[in-house]
Amino acid sequence: LLAMATFYFAIVGTNDSPLYEAEFGAQREENKYLQQFVVHAALDLVDDAQFMTNACYLKTVDRYNDWSVSAYVTPSNIRLMLLHEAKAEEAIKSFFTACHELYMKTLLNPFYQPNATIQSQAFDAKVHTLSKKYLL
Repeated sequence: LLAMATFYFAIVGTNDSPLYEAEFGAQREENKYLQQFVVHAALDLVDDAQFMTNACYLKTVDRYNDWSVSAYVTPSNIRLMLLHEAKAEEAIKSFFTACHELYMKTLLNPFYQPNATIQSQAFDAKVHTLSKKYLL
């Protein structure tokens, strides 16, 4: 994808609170809260779209200016959300699938409470590695 593209990734719990957030690529400080707002606003669209298909990957569920919001919903209703500029459905789907697998491994940790904020530095490092592999 584009080397200077902007990505904002969030894992949203069943209670609509962010469990994990990360930014990749070229970031501008003035966009930080706007990106969070755009992704949060798309949650209702994700809730609607997930009942239209059996697939976890919902593709692009919303657009705002040059940004698109893609979503992936796990069977336990955890939403993986990605705000992005570039369009690369297969790369985004692969990123979501790998992040879902990483989240599943986190759930297996007996010290992790489901729906709690993910603060593991190892988790963060692995998500950034996946972003470099699939998105950047």
